[in-house]
Amino acid sequence: MEVVIGAPDALARLAADAVQRLLEGTPRPVLGLATGSSPLAVYDELARRHAEEGLSLAHARGFLLDEYVGLPPGHAEGYRAVIERELVSRVDLDPAAVRGPNGSADDVPAACAAYERAIVEAGGVDLQLLGIGTDGHVGFNEPGSSLASRTRIKTLTRQTRVDNARFFGGDVDAVPTHCLTQGLATIMSARHLVLLATGRGKAEAVHQLVEGAVSALWPGTVLQLHPRVTVLVDDAAASRLQLTDYYRQTYAGKPAWQGI
Repeated sequence: MEVVIGAPDALARLAADAVQRLLEGTPRPVLGLATGSSPLAVYDELARRHAEEGLSLAHARGFLLDEYVGLPPGHAEGYRAVIERELVSRVDLDPAAVRGPNGSADDVPAACAAYERAIVEAGGVDLQLLGIGTDGHVGFNEPGSSLASRTRIKTLTRQTRVDNARFFGGDVDAVPTHCLTQGLATIMSARHLVLLATGRGKAEAVHQLVEGAVSALWPGTVLQLHPRVTVLVDDAAASRLQLTDYYRQTYAGKPAWQGI
């Protein structure tokens, strides 16, 4: 696990660099697309590079991490609508090449199984963007989630709904209570995981993610078992880490050609 501590705008550029290298070096790249606040600056940077530098995503495919259950089709805070708004509409990524879990499916288990198959049939995710919740969830894998889980329906914790109420006008009761989410084992199947976290509110989750014991109590800790994870955090999110000097030294001494 590589930990990079820096300013939020610099972290977004680093994540975009990794996406750009994949896009330019892979004939049919597969991106794992997170929503929430953490990746928005990355999408802004990709959109800028597309508009100003000609970066193309036309040959890429994308898979969303999760989706709410129970929102009406086309709801502005449904994650398909969010990714359309924040990324797809701003670049040349084909909307038909982006797929998310079907939160309106009549047969939820069948929809989840179909989503797993679609990821496999695409060749797996090359680079998965991630955030982390204050309670340590990645995707919507809440505390107590199986570390071997696959795409399924989950009940959101009260804390997650409180955290996400800002997207629903501050009304926690408007936040759905259920979601479909890629499981932890699904996320771990991606070839490169890039997780972004900023702000002091994420500090304990980041501490557990990087330096804590692997435990379902903090689901993100399973990422310690992945062979290629990049954790991009600002000073506030890194404030609980014990080995910050080491993380800064190792990144400062890294060859420039290596990237993240």
